[in-house]
Amino acid sequence: MKNQAKILIVDDEKKIRLILTQILTDEDYDVQSAESGEEALKVVPAFRPDLILMDQKMPGIDGIEAMTKILAIFPETTVIVITAHASIPLAVEATKKGAYDYIAKPFDNEELLITIRRALLHTQLTEEISQLKQQLQDKYAFKNIVGSSSKMQHVFEQISRVCETNATVLVLGESGVGKEMIVKAIHYHSQRKDKPLIAVNCGAVPVSLLESEFFGHEKGAFTDAKTRKIGKFEQAQGGTLFLDEIGELPLDAQVKLLRVLDERKISRIGGHEFIPVDVRIISATNKNPEEAVKKGTFRLDLLYRLNIFTITVPPLRERPEDIPLLVDYFIQKYNQRLGLSVKNISQSAMNFLLNYDWPGNVRDLENAIQSAMILARDGIIRLENLPLRLQGYPEMPEELNAEDSGLEEQVKKMSSKIEKALIIKALELCEHNRTLTAQRLRISRKTLFNKMKQYKLE
Repeated sequence: MKNQAKILIVDDEKKIRLILTQILTDEDYDVQSAESGEEALKVVPAFRPDLILMDQKMPGIDGIEAMTKILAIFPETTVIVITAHASIPLAVEATKKGAYDYIAKPFDNEELLITIRRALLHTQLTEEISQLKQQLQDKYAFKNIVGSSSKMQHVFEQISRVCETNATVLVLGESGVGKEMIVKAIHYHSQRKDKPLIAVNCGAVPVSLLESEFFGHEKGAFTDAKTRKIGKFEQAQGGTLFLDEIGELPLDAQVKLLRVLDERKISRIGGHEFIPVDVRIISATNKNPEEAVKKGTFRLDLLYRLNIFTITVPPLRERPEDIPLLVDYFIQKYNQRLGLSVKNISQSAMNFLLNYDWPGNVRDLENAIQSAMILARDGIIRLENLPLRLQGYPEMPEELNAEDSGLEEQVKKMSSKIEKALIIKALELCEHNRTLTAQRLRISRKTLFNKMKQYKLE
C-alpha cells in the first residue's frame, strides 16, 4: 500500500473535518478538506485525490450530487460516503451510483481506517489493471504490425474499418504471417477491448473434449466431470472468441458451432438451461476454406457465417520490401529483451534475406534474426551469423554399396565427404575469408589450412 495517498474530506461540519484531518495526517496521508459540495468540485481538479470522504447531507449540493458530478469528470476517483444511521438506505443507493462504500456516523476510528485502506488498495489495483490494459493496447497497436508495402497497407485499412464494427471476421494466411497479431489488434481497438479475448486452437483440442471446451459442462455430466466447467463461449462473454485453425474443426463440431452462431445461446453438457452469449467471433486458418468446402471437410453454411469480413495476410515472399523494416524492428526488440547491442546488418546478409523464400514467413524471419544477433560479435549481423537452416545444409554423399567395403571404411569415406562439403559451404558463406571460415567452423586457422590442402581446396 502506498503512503502519501491523497485524501479529500468533504463535510460541512468543521469539527468532523478537523478530526478526520488529524486521524489521516497521523497515518501519513496527504489530506485536504472542503466544507461543501461546491468547494469540492473546485478542489478536485487541482488536488486529484485518490480517495474522497464525502458527507452525504450538506447544504447546497449534497454529497451524492457532488459525487456524481466528480465521477463524471474523474471516473477513476474512489468515494466513501459518510452518512447518519437513519440515512443508510440512501448511502446504499449511493454505492449503486458509483461510491465504493459507506460508513455511518458516529464511526469507529479503526473501522474507518480499515475501510480507507481497503478503498485505496482498490484504487491501486484499478490503476494497475488500467495500465495493463493500456499496455496490451500498445502492444497490439497497428505500429507493431510492421509493413510499408501496399499489400500490408491494405491490411491496415481493413483492420481500421472492421474495428469500428461488431462484424464476424475471418483471417486467412500461411503459418507465421502474423494472423494472431491481426486478431489482437482488432480486439484491442474495438468497443469490446475492456472485455476478454479468449483463444482456442481448434486443431489442438481432442475431438472428445471439443464440446466441453466450447460450451462447458455441469458437475457429474460424465465420469470425469467432478466440478462445473465454464466453456470458452461463456469465458468470452461481452468480448471476443478467437477460433484459431478453424479449418481443423471436425464436421460434427461445425454443426454445433453453426447452431450457436444462429441462436446466440449455449447449453453446458449435462445442463438444462440455455445461456445467452454475447461474443464476437474472429476465426483464422492457414488453409483455403473454399477448397476445404469442395473436399467436404468444411461446411459451406458455416463458412458463410464466418467470412462476413475476410482479411488475407500476404506471405512475406510477396512483400520483400517489408523485410528491412522487420529486421530493424526485431533488432530493437531483442536488443532490449536479450540485453544485446546489435547496431546493424551487413549488406550481404540483407541481400540474402531479401532473396530468401521464407516458407515460415515473419515468424521464421524473427527467429533467424534473434539467432543471428546472439552470434554477431561486433554489433553487425553478417552472412555467416544467419542460421544454417536458411543457407542450406551440405548434401549427403551418395549411398555407398555395402558390398564394396566394410562399415568402418564406408563411415570414413562418408565422414570425409561431409567434412569437405561443410568446409566448401563455409568458405562460400564467408566469401573465402579463411579467418572468418575457421571461426565459423570453430577450428584453428592452421587446421583449416591443412584440411583445405588435404581436400585440394586451394
